Amino acid sequence: MGMKEAVTSVFNNYANFDGRARRSEYWYFCLFNILVGLVFGVLMSLTKEGSVLYRIFYGLEALYNLAVFIPGLAVAWRRLHDIGKSGANWFWIFLPIAGAIMLIVWYCREGDPGDNAYGSDPKETERY
Repeated sequence: MGMKEAVTSVFNNYANFDGRARRSEYWYFCLFNILVGLVFGVLMSLTKEGSVLYRIFYGLEALYNLAVFIPGLAVAWRRLHDIGKSGANWFWIFLPIAGAIMLIVWYCREGDPGDNAYGSDPKETERY
């Protein structure tokens, strides 16, 4: 799955917290959000702070962040399902440092082969 397919898949499953998400889907979506943030950062650095254009870019970035919050949460939830964990484990993010490290390790893990309690293997589904 490439970046375009991953981002399309995440937005097509906008608020779908059921099923499983492959590593590539999750990490390409993260990369896409980082790139969008960099573009906004560059645009804001090229304008004078406090100017109308700066405020427009700042507002657009805030709207973008609001728009991707639910899809980002949903793909993270589905990514946890892919390794056989409940999506509620996402709440470990509120544990300073250790929670974030634990989630990153889990997000990097290979998904469970075959079916698990949360659905069929997305790798097998993609092959057909």
